[in-house]
Amino acid sequence: MSSSPSEIKIAAQLLKEGELVALPTETVYGLGADATNAEALHKLYRLKGRPQSHPVIVHLHSLEQVIDWAIELPDSFFILAEKFWPGPLTMIVKRASGVLEEVTGGQDTVGLRMPSHPIAIALLKEFGRGLAAPSANKFGRISPTTAYAVKEEFGSELKMVLDGGACDVGIESTIVDLSDPLFKPRILRPGMILPDDLFIAVQKRPEDKKDAGKKESATESVSPRVPGALPSHYAPATRTDLVPSHLLQKTIEQYADRKSLAVISFSPLSIEGLNASNLIVAEQEPFAYARSLYANLRALDRLKQSLIIVEEPPQTSEWSGIRDRLLRASSK
Repeated sequence: MSSSPSEIKIAAQLLKEGELVALPTETVYGLGADATNAEALHKLYRLKGRPQSHPVIVHLHSLEQVIDWAIELPDSFFILAEKFWPGPLTMIVKRASGVLEEVTGGQDTVGLRMPSHPIAIALLKEFGRGLAAPSANKFGRISPTTAYAVKEEFGSELKMVLDGGACDVGIESTIVDLSDPLFKPRILRPGMILPDDLFIAVQKRPEDKKDAGKKESATESVSPRVPGALPSHYAPATRTDLVPSHLLQKTIEQYADRKSLAVISFSPLSIEGLNASNLIVAEQEPFAYARSLYANLRALDRLKQSLIIVEEPPQTSEWSGIRDRLLRASSK
């Protein structure tokens, strides 16, 4: 059920009053707070249990708003904005002087994004300011992709959740660092906008964060801290293991109590003792897989089994954002 225009007006008023509102984006549901209101941001950090040194992404509805948040924008910013905004791309740029420390985590950079979900855009236009909107979940846990998952996460702690249906992309935005003119664009968090897509747009092959790190010893440039970069993140409460395809059946068979296992695989499994209701056969196409990834993890987490086993996806660029999320979900 989609939220109505009157609900969007109410949500915008709550945000202006310093309250928090959950909203749908095309990636995941966000926990929105006025990015110009320090107390609202403190409230957001407290509710999520998020460290205040962990920056938040500012969501905008138009390019005209960027001037309030950023300076020294490179040409690549406008090229990528024209190509991918609105959409699942966050760009890290030099912050403007008035941007709050609570937004940047004390850094001299800020992350900006223009979501494409119609309810997010309508809310941003009604609100009229930049909106901090990290994923609407407790810090480090599985991001929500439905309004139900947000309510499951926060219950009565949150005054309002705008319902926009299931998210189309399903994992968080690609984050590209454009803050240092000495470097090519650097991908700090992979997503469903792929490196080759960015390369075609700017005619510069973006560096992966691990590749850029090799050069940092020779320069003073260090990649900014960004959301979702901790080793353990997007994680179910249930222990989760990522297993290569060729070892999947052998790994499951080594457990005596297979009824206590929950599994995500790319094909049906027929293994004695494995409970069929604990098995999810995932999509083999990466965009479809991403769309259902967090919903699948949440469904298996609700079962409260002893272990979730996930078949490892292919090691290709199309799967890089998905692999990143699964690696962090399985890192303890």
